[in-house]
Amino acid sequence: MHQLEWIGIIRHGESVGNVAAATAEEEGADLIDIAERDADVPLSDTGEKQAEAVAGWLEALPDDERPDVVVVSPYVRTKQTAEIALKGLDIPTVRDERLRDRELGVLDLHTVHGIQSKFPEESKRRQRLGKFYYRPPGGESWADVLLRIRSLLRDVAEDHPEQRVLFFAHDAVVSLFRYVLEGLDEEELMSSAKESPIANCSISSWRWSDKGWANELYNDVRHLEQDESAHPTAEEGVDAPAV
Repeated sequence: MHQLEWIGIIRHGESVGNVAAATAEEEGADLIDIAERDADVPLSDTGEKQAEAVAGWLEALPDDERPDVVVVSPYVRTKQTAEIALKGLDIPTVRDERLRDRELGVLDLHTVHGIQSKFPEESKRRQRLGKFYYRPPGGESWADVLLRIRSLLRDVAEDHPEQRVLFFAHDAVVSLFRYVLEGLDEEELMSSAKESPIANCSISSWRWSDKGWANELYNDVRHLEQDESAHPTAEEGVDAPAV
């Protein structure tokens, strides 16, 4: 069985959708005011600065510690993050739709208040099933996202054996990478997601050994804290409300 040497994953920088979602929640609105479809939401000015801080982190790595290949979600905010972070570095990059964010179907762009107001039965169903297994109509559960992540990791290991691979993706995807690589159960995953929301442009990484995957960094933002213009933010994705 083929195996990677190292896996890293970075959440995209703050997007204008993250900002709009936070504003809508604070104001008690039913809907998040975003003109673009979710896949086309770009980075905010802060998100661009955060991506530049990731570029500094990558540039500071020794040559033998840099990624051999990068795999990126096709969403605009994720592509922009990767483009800024990798500028000037000669690292092969591919896009893979299996890294896209979790899809919410009919609940897309609704705030927590909006879901409770317009879809009260769905809110109750989610509470009964739990966030891990709840699938909104036309959308995905976290367990659904896991199916594509497992498929992706298997294919990437097959294509890049014993290499260092860096992924650029979304908050739920980062949490589910940890679930797969560290062998968490549902309770451990949900507890981690609640206690440590994945920050924009945070870095998580694991290294392979004969004992399995060993975590090196998780949700690390020290590179952001060193730059006032790239301060850490951790707004949830606009398609992943905490209903």
